Amino acid sequence: MTPTSEIVAVSARGLLMGNRGCLHGPDRKLGVPRWRSKAWLCCVLAYKDVQRDPMPPGRWTALFFLDEATALAAGHRPCGFCRRASLAAFADAWRRARALQERPRAPELDNQLHSERVHSRTRRQLTRQAMLYTLPDGAMVRLDDATYLVVRGRLLRWSFLGYSEPQVFAPTTTVEVLTPASTVATLAAGYQPMIHPSARAMQLRVAVAIEKLQLSIAPTQRSAIGRNLSISNGFSPGG
Repeated sequence: MTPTSEIVAVSARGLLMGNRGCLHGPDRKLGVPRWRSKAWLCCVLAYKDVQRDPMPPGRWTALFFLDEATALAAGHRPCGFCRRASLAAFADAWRRARALQERPRAPELDNQLHSERVHSRTRRQLTRQAMLYTLPDGAMVRLDDATYLVVRGRLLRWSFLGYSEPQVFAPTTTVEVLTPASTVATLAAGYQPMIHPSARAMQLRVAVAIEKLQLSIAPTQRSAIGRNLSISNGFSPGG
């Protein structure tokens, strides 16, 4: 699955799987529908000793994601069976974002998400415009025909294999937001999705580059240079 909610066949292995109901026929080939249920789930690849057929007849079609940020952008939410704790954390953050008295139940999440992720007439993914600085970590956006993960005000380019080096854009840059609005609010309220390790690796590369640059200049200039680089990259060398 891509963050733009497209189902494609690739050899890359992601961190998570999920489903939207049964999308295949007896021949194990995908049909036209891209969902059979409003419960678009995001699951672990392996759960206890359960052996799962990726295409059990009439039950579900397994979909695979690079990571949870990808799944959330595609409109999915944590599964209540194999990721019960994650669903509880997601629902709690959703409650905080909406100032609700009680944690919403899964069907409430699904109904709201479905209204935000799919155009009722065209059945295409719903997106919207926003300025980069308004988006929390974990949101996914599209800019100049590329897809990115938002991390500390920077954009990490997405691919099926992982994330590439952070790109710096002005905070007021207008981007196309792929992640549903309610999920963005849930991220802003503190939900922390599972992110592919390559994202952290890219952050460390930035930190190392800043440290090397600081060591190459006069001590009196290091502090000021470090502050300027951290601000321009949205990243604290010690964070």
